[in-house]
Amino acid sequence: MTVTFLGVRHHSPACARLVARTIEELRPAHVLVEGPADLNGRLDELLLGHELPVAVFSHYRDEERAATSWAPLCDYSPEWVALTAGRAAGAEVRFIDLPAWHPAFAGRTNRYADAEARYAEATERLCRRFGVDSVDALWDRMFESAPRSASEPAPGSATGPALESASDPAGDGLAARLDAYFDVVRGDATADEGDQARERYMASWVRAAVAAAGDRPVLVVTGGFHRPALVSLVEADGPEREDVPDREGGWPEVPTPPDGAIGGSFLVPYSFRQLDAFAGYQSGMPSPAYYQRLWEAGPRAAGQDLVRAVVQRLRARNHPVSTAALIAAHSTASGLAALRGHPLPTRLDLLDGLAGALVTDALDEPLPWTRRGPLGAGAHPVVVEMVAACSGDRVGRLHPDTPVPPLVHDVAARLAGLGMDGSVAVSLRLADPADLARSQVLHRLRVLRIPGFVRVSGPAHGADPVFTERWEPAPGAGREAALIEAGSFGASLEEAAAVALGDRARDAGSDVGVLADVLFDAVVCGATRLSAQVLSRLRAGLGRAASPGPLGRVLATALGLWRHDRVYGVARDPLLAAAIDTAVRRVLWLVEGLHGSGAPDPDRLHALVAVRDALLRAEELLSVSREAAAAVFHRIGLDAAAPADLRGAAFGLFQVLTSAAGPDGGGTGAETGTAVSAGASARAIGDPRTLGDWLAGLFSVAREELTGRSGPEPLIDVLDELVRAMTETEFLAGLPSLRQAFAHFPPREREQIAARLIERRGLRGSARSLLRTTADPLLIARAQELEAHVRSTLDTYGLRATS
Repeated sequence: MTVTFLGVRHHSPACARLVARTIEELRPAHVLVEGPADLNGRLDELLLGHELPVAVFSHYRDEERAATSWAPLCDYSPEWVALTAGRAAGAEVRFIDLPAWHPAFAGRTNRYADAEARYAEATERLCRRFGVDSVDALWDRMFESAPRSASEPAPGSATGPALESASDPAGDGLAARLDAYFDVVRGDATADEGDQARERYMASWVRAAVAAAGDRPVLVVTGGFHRPALVSLVEADGPEREDVPDREGGWPEVPTPPDGAIGGSFLVPYSFRQLDAFAGYQSGMPSPAYYQRLWEAGPRAAGQDLVRAVVQRLRARNHPVSTAALIAAHSTASGLAALRGHPLPTRLDLLDGLAGALVTDALDEPLPWTRRGPLGAGAHPVVVEMVAACSGDRVGRLHPDTPVPPLVHDVAARLAGLGMDGSVAVSLRLADPADLARSQVLHRLRVLRIPGFVRVSGPAHGADPVFTERWEPAPGAGREAALIEAGSFGASLEEAAAVALGDRARDAGSDVGVLADVLFDAVVCGATRLSAQVLSRLRAGLGRAASPGPLGRVLATALGLWRHDRVYGVARDPLLAAAIDTAVRRVLWLVEGLHGSGAPDPDRLHALVAVRDALLRAEELLSVSREAAAAVFHRIGLDAAAPADLRGAAFGLFQVLTSAAGPDGGGTGAETGTAVSAGASARAIGDPRTLGDWLAGLFSVAREELTGRSGPEPLIDVLDELVRAMTETEFLAGLPSLRQAFAHFPPREREQIAARLIERRGLRGSARSLLRTTADPLLIARAQELEAHVRSTLDTYGLRATS
């Protein structure tokens, strides 16, 4: 019996060829592949005859966490070749890794996340040793191009022949070079707990296969990072051999999700764009279209197709590509290949040659193939097209018999029943129940990020008086994959949207801006039929908000919907009621004890306006009584350390709430002997520079305090006296804040104020004409201030002329 361990790089054509040749030569009894062991019973589904690339999409959800993961496969993935070639050779083929939901994969969205990225120090050292810019350039030079000469040093050794000590079933030195490379990458580093758990589990499968194979070979195909550990674990004696229980038949037991958890796996179409390292795929090889052609037809054809694709894309975008430039690019690429020791120009040789001939401007950043990761924002347009040409636009397709989640069938049935096939624009009247049902379906698809429709007009928030919506068809690329992935949220469209909204509320934490979006989306999706999960998470997030301003936006929207909604059918809805109560209590808690100075905060004042409206119009929803809230505002109004605009708003709210407490207008203030007129409070401000801020807060919640003349000392009369008593310097200092305060009044009320001032002076004239000035009042004030400063300076130095 022999065990052959092949350590591979995921999505490497060279490794895929090695796997195919090894299976052909060894004719193993078992082929064990890094992949989710819980999919072993569905390998026939995986091998139905799909058009690759496809991916195994796995999902998991319990009360504490939710996770999703993808395991992509393309024609030149070593794992795919192991599955197909192993089956063809008569071997028993099995996945041997832990299921994707297992805690060992916590934080990873891709099963084949490249360990090299987590152990970059070793790969950087190799790049320096071989004089290349990136890991991908290193990989191409060592493995994807033609075999190297024996004199070229191997990673981790001084001479080439040392490589031959490793097993090499294919006989061309590739397996030996891979073993040496991954030994260096793994080094003496201790893997993290997740990798250790996975490696122990995979080793238990290897030992079981060895026991079942008798004298026949066993082939193990895993990521190269895991190979050294697996070799050691399989050969070791000790407790590691007993830490994974066997099931009937001698094979290790496959873990199952805990009770109450929901999980599963489905196949989804994938694309070359998603596989491309230039698009951000961590474990991807860059330029998948190039490597697909390399896999199919070899390096010469792959290079020719690369150049042809680049030229076609550039010319399609009206970028000139002359024959002379192509000759220059070919010459440069051939020269670079010769200089670098490549029998034929490789991908990097061709890209460097094309860039040298076609990019005539200075580059703002290095060429993207000199490093890993997605393209930067400042990438040159020609470079962008070159990368796109190498990436390709291939999209996989599932076999028609492939099982899909129930959500896919539910969405198809709903759209068909509503007469929406996605081919024409849809205009909806939200007051019409049938159109409202269509709107809710489309919004649920939007929440789940299903391509196909885009809303171009409609209500922007709950109180927006817009009663129509328009949706236009959009490209549906990726729709099937998106629906399959959304199936992890639930079996029906309604359930899936509710769970997705709940996850967004949980992830938002105390980000009230996101929570406001969640609230609105919950309403347009049909809040009365959404789960309590959204409600609990929304309330928790609102209860942790750190500032009153964002809470005001949520409160205003929720209150408007609760009171006035005639469109979405959620008036008096418990979801909105809970959000209103939580937001009011949180705003009151945040503003009491708030100290400091500075300009008025409009967001904070808007939040207090929303609190006022909730206390006056929806008190039955609140756990805070109107009297208790009035007491809070009374304390804030008397707190000299509170910001002036907050004190003014608190005074106004106290007056509004106590006046509304009973027909006598006395309310709480009258009963406790604490009622103070607005005029007396204005006199108490003292500093002309903060008077405008105090008034801004007051006018934001109670403009009638100024326009009304009730009481022994009307506020407008007091303000007139205070302003007339100011010195010119004090007036100029306080004018900006005063002007901002009076901006709360609409034109009609400003005219009433002007008429009162004319009346106080015993004058006759038009109040409207008084409001019309020939210049900006602030500009006039600044000019007067400048003139006063000049006069003062002249007087200081005795330079002003006398008459």
